[in-house]
Amino acid sequence: MTIPAWPEDVPTHPLLVIDYQLLKKREASEIERLWEAATKLGFWYLKNHEADQLAQNMFDLGVEVMDLPLEEKMKYEQGNEGSSAGYKMAGGNAVAANGEPDTSEFLNVAKDDALAWPKLVRRAPPGTSYPEPALAKMDSVIVPFVKKSLEVNSLIMDIFNDKLGLRKGRLAEFHPDNEFSGGEARIIKNNATLSTEKIAIGSHTDFGSLSFLHNRLGGLQVLPPGSETWQYVKPLEGHAICNIGDALSIFSGGILRSNLHRVMPPPSTQANNVRWSLVFFSRPSNSAVLRALTEESDIIAKAVAAAQAGADGKKFDTGSTAGEWFARRIRNQRIANRTGPETWMASRGTERIEVV
Repeated sequence: MTIPAWPEDVPTHPLLVIDYQLLKKREASEIERLWEAATKLGFWYLKNHEADQLAQNMFDLGVEVMDLPLEEKMKYEQGNEGSSAGYKMAGGNAVAANGEPDTSEFLNVAKDDALAWPKLVRRAPPGTSYPEPALAKMDSVIVPFVKKSLEVNSLIMDIFNDKLGLRKGRLAEFHPDNEFSGGEARIIKNNATLSTEKIAIGSHTDFGSLSFLHNRLGGLQVLPPGSETWQYVKPLEGHAICNIGDALSIFSGGILRSNLHRVMPPPSTQANNVRWSLVFFSRPSNSAVLRALTEESDIIAKAVAAAQAGADGKKFDTGSTAGEWFARRIRNQRIANRTGPETWMASRGTERIEVV
């Protein structure tokens, strides 16, 4: 695919560029820059992450899957019960309280299935599974991408673990490879459109801990804290875009920021092109309880006390497991489950006035 140049007349929100190789060496200045990005906006670019070819292989697989007839893809539909793995057709989810449908189709492959391959433990046949191209390339394409993504996100979480004053490996205990979670790889396609106003994926915070995103065209927008204006994030060749999700924000007492974002059609000179993106979501094990780790870190305890003393009165004990949090949000985005604006509100995350 030929990528049109970014339109210079479209403003963007600057992100810090973090070097994964320097993080691997635990270079102090790079860790401080990562911490700044994670606590202010919750988004950053990541370079030298060693996943470019793995991501390209996933994009190539995505073309194979999305070129299948819709009837064939729908055999592997994710369903309406709050499970995310499988195929989702365009128009299957709402993008706003008014029930407007989304324009994205995507395939989600569960982390648990990738790591258990050649067995399927979450989408076990008969009746579910994954489209044939995905099964054929599970070992050569999907599994390597999932393992590299887990490696990248785990290293970053280990750095956050230390900065939050938690005992060694505490955040890793919420993300064991051998327990079921909502972790997944997602290949996303947005068909070309002449409209630059049609929302592809609605405003949201991410469900889990860390997201590792690869895209080729513009469309991602963030809503910076204190702003009422959505701003594009410019794709940079060879750079992933990483962001914090609800779980890490809650565990940290709001120190790590899970920020609102959405996906629009590519702007201006990039418009009217098919937009592909690829993301891996690291999420806590389904049994992990989402609450601030105030008893395990003085840093977190002070942050929660300050938040509770403020005007917003946020609470950081959700009373929910990660599995329940994830299923609620997935289930209530589905058009098939919609009863009214309240369904959309039930799909919200930490951007709600109060975490309850």
